[in-house]
Amino acid sequence: MVPRRLRRLRRLGGEGGPAVYVAAGLRARLLGLAGLREVPYPSALLILRCSSVHTFGMRFPIDVLFLDEHREVIGERRGLGPCRIARQRGARAALEFPSSYADEPTSPASR
Repeated sequence: MVPRRLRRLRRLGGEGGPAVYVAAGLRARLLGLAGLREVPYPSALLILRCSSVHTFGMRFPIDVLFLDEHREVIGERRGLGPCRIARQRGARAALEFPSSYADEPTSPASR
């Protein structure tokens, strides 16, 4: 089940396939995936205008792909546990998803 907080965000991707929820507003960008018990597989959160992320309030480890202005991956952090901060110089967005997805063949990390 998709958490209510994610359902309020714009969704990229078709029904039945991978979903990328877009955090464009300040509140959505600040909260990210913090406080959620789970994120339905296969889903990710794209945080716009972002060069750093925090994991304060996280209940599970996350992987983060940092993207440049062309949405090319310029950095990654794997297995970020609670109470951590990750930064990437030059990043314009970050794609967050649970670390447990890394072993799945359709994971954003496996592409």
